[in-house]
Amino acid sequence: MPRGVVPRQPAKTGRHEGTRGQPKQRVVIKKRQVLAHARRDGVSAAAKVGARLKGYNPVASERIHEILQRLDQLYPDVTCALQHKSAWELLVATILSAQSTDVNVNRVTPELFRKYPTVEDFAALRPEQLEPDVRSTGFFRNKSKSVVGAAQKIVADFGGQVPCEMTQLLTLPGVARKTANVVLGTWFKKNEGLVVDTHVHRIARRLELTRNDDPKTIEQDLMKIIPREKWTLFAHQIIWHGRKLCIARRPKCVECSLENLCHAADKTWTTVETHKNAK
Repeated sequence: MPRGVVPRQPAKTGRHEGTRGQPKQRVVIKKRQVLAHARRDGVSAAAKVGARLKGYNPVASERIHEILQRLDQLYPDVTCALQHKSAWELLVATILSAQSTDVNVNRVTPELFRKYPTVEDFAALRPEQLEPDVRSTGFFRNKSKSVVGAAQKIVADFGGQVPCEMTQLLTLPGVARKTANVVLGTWFKKNEGLVVDTHVHRIARRLELTRNDDPKTIEQDLMKIIPREKWTLFAHQIIWHGRKLCIARRPKCVECSLENLCHAADKTWTTVETHKNAK
């Protein structure tokens, strides 16, 4: 390369040669080629085109394997961002994280656990007493009732120990599948389910791993295609990916190593055809 000549860099807007437009043009050309062959061979043109376009399978095992491999390279050792030293602390932090950020919860919990060190300390409270300590996490009245209620249930029915079974965790006030999956996967290292938070919900749809919008159904869809031993790690990786690169308002597609596997309709930069339903 001549000295002083810098290779042309891709524009982040996607409005440049070699990105948006070209993939769609290639698809049009391929459609024409298929039609030409169909007319020549005396085969129904519609059937030929339909067979060609149905070849893409977003949940094909090869594609899933490649997505998991790239996530492992990006986020090899990630875990839950909520700070905790016990199953009880993780349970409380997860309850408080609803409609809040992990950063905000991590600002609240150190003082909270210093003030009330044990589950028995929480069980002895009235919800109103806890409200000032968790006010900044939002929905503090409901969260206070859930935390105190969970503590009382754990002391009364489980000997003061957070249960390690899904069915038992779901009996605790304020605990649904998402919270139970966080505690089971992160603390007890049990892959009983797959956490579906806002990041997993959004990115799973962008990557066409599910077409559903209900978190419970999305979890079932992901459990069918992600190996069980990867459930907990996969959820953590997608959550971190959503925070660092695949940001909701403006994804950093130009920096993303999953870019050529992603056909999301609202990509900010692309080298592949986008799909209108991938969102």
